[in-house]
Amino acid sequence: MSLTTNLTKPLSKGLLLAIIIVTIGAEVLLYLTRFSSMASTLYDAVMVSSFFIGWKLYRRLRIQQDHRKSLRQIILQFTGAFLIFFLGSTVVNVYSNLAFEDFNEEYDQYVQDYTESQAFEVEGGVDKELPNQPIGSIFEKIDTIGYDLYNDALAGLEEVWRLAYIILLLVVFKKIFPRSWESPPRDGFLMAALFITSILFGIDHTLDTEQPWAIRIGAIVTFANMGFLFGLILLWTRNLWLTVIIHAVYDITATLSWYYIDYAVEYFTLGVLIVHVGLFILEKIHQNRLMKQITTVQEGLNAELTQSVE
Repeated sequence: MSLTTNLTKPLSKGLLLAIIIVTIGAEVLLYLTRFSSMASTLYDAVMVSSFFIGWKLYRRLRIQQDHRKSLRQIILQFTGAFLIFFLGSTVVNVYSNLAFEDFNEEYDQYVQDYTESQAFEVEGGVDKELPNQPIGSIFEKIDTIGYDLYNDALAGLEEVWRLAYIILLLVVFKKIFPRSWESPPRDGFLMAALFITSILFGIDHTLDTEQPWAIRIGAIVTFANMGFLFGLILLWTRNLWLTVIIHAVYDITATLSWYYIDYAVEYFTLGVLIVHVGLFILEKIHQNRLMKQITTVQEGLNAELTQSVE
């Protein structure tokens, strides 16, 4: 059974309604966060609840013939996918810096303003030491860092949003283009759904704020390219939760890099690269041993067959 066919297996009315809420409903709430703090709370609630939708949908990415991967292979898949996303996002960021100057100036200013707002106050030109901070200030700092990391972890569930949207679009394509749908392969429909969700991913990153078009276009293109990378990783790994973790971990390290620890993304990526190389070597050694064992068994069977014939 192909991936496209698997994704468009019949949906119950309840699951279809849940998908619509997680996709279109989340976008409406995201736009309304401009005007209402309650909309922001409801949006977070939808993102949290999307975990349970993902639990219903993640099996659709698998093909029946898929063999069960070992823990080492799963970690290898994670490290490989993370490295691919890091390289791809680096290219996207370089392109964005060159092509969308207004967007990058605005974004850099946002990061600078946020960083300065989180810095400890300075009195008399001397930084306050953390132990001398009132206990309320310490908890405010913990709350701020915790809220940032919470938002980044929640952002990983945007991959459930993406999968749900892809399924929703494929169901629509199946209804609108029945003749083309009955003429496999259907990869064109899947790539169209991925492209549309990537554009929507870029647009969604501009819904909660009012910005000039010069900045908005830069944000849409930049985040759409990021979304396309995540979508490719989702379809390549066929593992929803792996993609959710990659998205969340990248956002967390990016936040740490911007606000708290310089080059946190680069340090983490270096660690991922070291782990990936080490596990890759171990996996190759393991595969070579298996091949030798299989070869030995085959040679033994051939020898026994030859003796029985003689």
